[in-house]
Amino acid sequence: MFMGEYNHTIDAKGRLIIPSKFREALGNEFVLTKGLDGCLFVFPMKEWEAFEEKLRNLPLIDKNARKFSRFFLAGASTCELDKQGRILVPGTLREFAQMDKEVVLTGMLDRIEVWSKEQWLENNAYDDMDDIAQSMQELGLNI
Repeated sequence: MFMGEYNHTIDAKGRLIIPSKFREALGNEFVLTKGLDGCLFVFPMKEWEAFEEKLRNLPLIDKNARKFSRFFLAGASTCELDKQGRILVPGTLREFAQMDKEVVLTGMLDRIEVWSKEQWLENNAYDDMDDIAQSMQELGLNI
């Protein structure tokens, strides 16, 4: 399980340090791809394969299903950590997530989200938590 928030930088070559707390759970090989809300998703291979299977089961005749699959698969990249615990974030993914230098990595149970710091601050203000809590209750999550 991934949880926590970590601030790091991405260097000029596109290398990003993965927090040591995340490395063991990621394993030797994992997948980096576009995520929702302008971030990137990092999936351990087991989670990626489960997600991939769900994509395989989407009906090809459904245009939204094809778009959804393309969104996640076209930019997906298999990654391995280097000796310093870094990955290379491809330019297309850095551009998609508007990553220049400062990034935030967040643990989200079965995956990691990677955000540009600016996008993280913009998308994750918590002024509307009462509304969000209400909608979670409607989905069956009561705390």
